[in-house]
Amino acid sequence: MKQMIVHCTQHITRMALLEDGRLVEYAAERDQQQGLVGSYYKGRVMNVLPGMQAAFVDIGQKKNAFLYVDDVLHPHLEKQPEIRPSIETLLQPGQEIIVQVRKEPRGSKGARVTTHYTLPGRWMVYMPYAEYVGVSKKISRESERTRLKGIGERLRNKEEGVIMRTVSEDEPPEAVEGDLSFLRAQWDIITRRASEAEAPALLHSDLSIVQRFIRDTFNPRLDELMIDSPKVVREAEAFLEEMAPEGYKPVGLYDAKESIFNSYGVQEQLYRSFNRKIILEGGATLIWDEAEALTVIDVNTAHYTGGATLEETVTSTNLLAAEEIGRLIRLRDTGGIIIVDFIDMELEEHRKMVIDRLESVISSDRTKTHILGWTRLGLLEMTRKKARHDSAGFAPVTCQCCGGTGKVGAWLE
Repeated sequence: MKQMIVHCTQHITRMALLEDGRLVEYAAERDQQQGLVGSYYKGRVMNVLPGMQAAFVDIGQKKNAFLYVDDVLHPHLEKQPEIRPSIETLLQPGQEIIVQVRKEPRGSKGARVTTHYTLPGRWMVYMPYAEYVGVSKKISRESERTRLKGIGERLRNKEEGVIMRTVSEDEPPEAVEGDLSFLRAQWDIITRRASEAEAPALLHSDLSIVQRFIRDTFNPRLDELMIDSPKVVREAEAFLEEMAPEGYKPVGLYDAKESIFNSYGVQEQLYRSFNRKIILEGGATLIWDEAEALTVIDVNTAHYTGGATLEETVTSTNLLAAEEIGRLIRLRDTGGIIIVDFIDMELEEHRKMVIDRLESVISSDRTKTHILGWTRLGLLEMTRKKARHDSAGFAPVTCQCCGGTGKVGAWLE
């Protein structure tokens, strides 16, 4: 059973997702962050840079947003580089344009935006101009994939595109059609606001963190939702009534004196999971180091003595580590390049077992992850897409003295 635990304070909302009591996902959102990724803006093109094949767009944020040429082209042209036009033929300074935020601003960089518009619903993702129907790869039954694709083709207009989400599996056509009607109405509101607003202007905000997780991961008939704020409880119930009008489990209001995260064991699991050194069952350890360019995870046997032979002990440790790494990558929302230094194994079949174990765990992760394989040095390469900031409200703050190196500079006399 899944439990969604929501802790609200004056300026931040924190959400924890538990599966059978084990923490698998965590996120936090400050008031000013709400709905940035996925939001729509009417922006004004400020600079067009042919050398970078990109443009900078004023959307009313502190930093101008970055718009790459592939995010301006029609999705079909993007995959045909031989006929791809240059950015200066598509955009001119001063031009007004509707853009959607793909990635939040980070450091000195502004937000990454696109004109490949998407509106996620409960059962599908709506794309006003994509001209195709897709089905989630996590739906494996060919008959169900064919059924959903047929529903999508029947419902969409010529220029529209839809992607049938994993949760649409076995859902009746009426539910999917209702979702599409709602998303079309949202898109009409966005375009109408764009015709009336003066750039830069916010046209549409994405859902709050609680609404997003209800939409994306929550089964309103089976899972438990517990919130410690009466206001957020009312908002969640209103959203559920709109999303699942045929019936859902009531939202629980937590009003005990003890913190809701302490009561459900979330806080303790957060401290263990966000450490640099993570101790696994049996005494093996993970060392988790995040640099600017990549994340490096080192696996050590430490006190683990497991199997009867060295190879058996090493393989057993790596399998245990692979399962925990898959959970922690999702929980810590680690993105970009990830390198895992597993303990060296002699047999190819054992290396395959480790990859298979890791893939089975990350299959439940909604964020796209690719396992690229082993390098010549025996390291495992992975990449994971990331759109939002690190888990606000729990991620460690870099020390101002040492800059996160763990070393304080001093002049040598």
